[in-house]
Amino acid sequence: MFDGLYFEFPKLLFLVFFFIACESLCKMRLQSLYFPHTQQFAKSSISSSKLLFLLKWLGIVMLILALMSPVKDETYELEPKNGYEIALILDASQSMQAEGFDTSNANLNRFDVVKSIVTDFITQRKNDNIGLVVFGEYSFIASPLTYDENILNRIVSQLHIGMAGKYTALYESLAQGVNLLKMTESNSKVAILLTDGYSTREIDKVPFDVALDMAKKEGIKVYPIGIGLPHEYNRAVLQEIAKETGGVAFGASTARELKQVYEQIDKLEKSEIKNESFTYLNYYYVYPLFTALISLMLYVFLRNKRGKA
Repeated sequence: MFDGLYFEFPKLLFLVFFFIACESLCKMRLQSLYFPHTQQFAKSSISSSKLLFLLKWLGIVMLILALMSPVKDETYELEPKNGYEIALILDASQSMQAEGFDTSNANLNRFDVVKSIVTDFITQRKNDNIGLVVFGEYSFIASPLTYDENILNRIVSQLHIGMAGKYTALYESLAQGVNLLKMTESNSKVAILLTDGYSTREIDKVPFDVALDMAKKEGIKVYPIGIGLPHEYNRAVLQEIAKETGGVAFGASTARELKQVYEQIDKLEKSEIKNESFTYLNYYYVYPLFTALISLMLYVFLRNKRGKA
């Protein structure tokens, strides 16, 4: 238990000398009465005085140890998993509000259908380290890479249309997906880019060739998915992204086709990802603090009861 234990504030140990000096120089003066023939009572009070002395200094020393904050570095390792590191890049622009994409429920808009299918996809990819990027006028990382499917699905459920603006910064979203994946050590990096529109030239701050070069440099395989009718999204750009990065471009005009696309991507080959380790501080100041409180409480109780300093 005590292996690797150390103090965050070891210099506070010098407080001991302050209390020793106070014990010698700051003796408490009490009013006293003189009684003759008190020697017979002296012996009975010696043992109680020693106990009070022990309790007082035990409390002081334990209190100082608690202030010094004893801690220990605890290491936690995630088990190695076989899978991909995947960036899910989702279009949340205003055009995703179009309804009729799901023939079984025409009242659902495109984004509702996408959220449902992406949630199923995340649930099936239990061994993958998955992150989430959302884009509209700008792009942002909604979730860093994680194996926790429950957290991811909870985040997906809270996404809504227009949360990143109503226009489409398509190339910036690809660059953001690269930023999400470039710090990882896996050799198997995949970005699944889903959109239903064209890049808005006035809004998209990252040029297409720059975003594409970033993905190629990091060895990221991109699977672009265009949803809606073929003329609603830039099919040529999506095909070029897939070709240059070694991925495959898909199109889906209905919810059923989109589900089949994700099922195809789900058949990706597996590769090993190195296990991750985390270190956190485990604090042990509670134990000396508790001992100090008990000791000082007993000291005060016995001193008041027996009238001994």
